[in-house]
Amino acid sequence: MFTGPLSKMKVELHDEVQYTLRLSSDLCVNDFIGSVISLNWNGKITCTACGKNTKKSFGDGFCYPCFVSAPEATECTIRPELCRAHLGEGRDPVWENTHHNVPHFVYLAASDTVKVGVTRAGQIPTRWIDQGAKAGIRLAETPNRYEAGRLEVALKAFFTDKTNWQRMLKNELDSSIDLVEEKWNLHDQLPSDLTEFFTEDDEVIEINYPVLSYPEKVKSLSFDKTPNIEGKLVGVKGQYLIFENGDVLNLRKHTGYVVTFEV
Repeated sequence: MFTGPLSKMKVELHDEVQYTLRLSSDLCVNDFIGSVISLNWNGKITCTACGKNTKKSFGDGFCYPCFVSAPEATECTIRPELCRAHLGEGRDPVWENTHHNVPHFVYLAASDTVKVGVTRAGQIPTRWIDQGAKAGIRLAETPNRYEAGRLEVALKAFFTDKTNWQRMLKNELDSSIDLVEEKWNLHDQLPSDLTEFFTEDDEVIEINYPVLSYPEKVKSLSFDKTPNIEGKLVGVKGQYLIFENGDVLNLRKHTGYVVTFEV
């Protein structure tokens, strides 16, 4: 029996992704695939920023006061084109300078379609794994989050920045996607002030997930409606647990929920 507040699972890429659930002890989730597991929520939610109890979780596990004040929850985490860290501004300029006024990558990730996104240097391939992508490629490296956001906005004319979580969990893939070709096709269609950030690194990182079988239909579970969740675990993809009957649980959505894990 292991208890603690949920957080995003730690991921490592080997032949397949290895997932670690961090509760009172670190648990390798891969070891439990094929077993019946239970996750029981005790009704308590703690804020990931201040640690206080909260009746409702906002964003990535914040209480409301932290959601509107913590630098980790600032709007430019979702819309990097709004970032002002490079100007020495933001909710917390010191935090912003450390986390946002640093090199960022703009990337392309493949699954059922091509997705564009932004992440800090050092977060590859973690970011792609969290989104359940099949593969990813670095498109550009920028000196800060704002410039990455400008490029991402331009790329939204060609690709989505959203993940279709249902198709991702059903493993609906487009095997015809060539990320290298997609990358350099864009180079010919964007203005030079954006293409100057393109990287020559054309490595495509392939990602395999620990899944025994993918569901034909998926049903999302929530601790708010089902405090006690139990079933045979057949896989993990993105930040989702996949159960034998097609039920799926997004652990990241429940960041801060205090649960007990049992096998």
